[in-house]
Amino acid sequence: MSASLKVNGKVHTVDAEPDTPLLWVLRDVLGLVGTKYGCGAAQCGACTVHIDGVAMRSCVTPLARVGAKAVTTIEGIGANPVGAKVQEAWKAIDVPQCGYCQAGQIMSATALLAAAPKPTDDEIDAAMNGNLCRCATYIRIRKAIKIASGQVEA
Repeated sequence: MSASLKVNGKVHTVDAEPDTPLLWVLRDVLGLVGTKYGCGAAQCGACTVHIDGVAMRSCVTPLARVGAKAVTTIEGIGANPVGAKVQEAWKAIDVPQCGYCQAGQIMSATALLAAAPKPTDDEIDAAMNGNLCRCATYIRIRKAIKIASGQVEA
């Protein structure tokens, strides 16, 4: 089945069933492999993308649910001024270790800062809840969010 999908500002025609998870359309059909498969159950956050600016788990989001909404992946988040600040902060303090979860972490952090430009620690905890990091870089993740928000320096 053919569907139109707007990803990172470009419209794509994809051949996929309506119940196909967005993650597989992004990775297998469009070749955007920055979004990772972690658990397949929306529990780890590795597959987080933005759908109309809202952080969503793409592993459990069927293609049919996306419709005409705009999808942004880690490959396109740097075009967003907030996303660019988050990516710069991540690099400034060397957040990643293995890096597997970092795309999802950056996507969730960007959605947080778009909604709450100067988040409290409680707001950061709530927004980042469910984004798991096997390397436990949570302290650096929090600091990078604070740097991107202008609350602390690198």
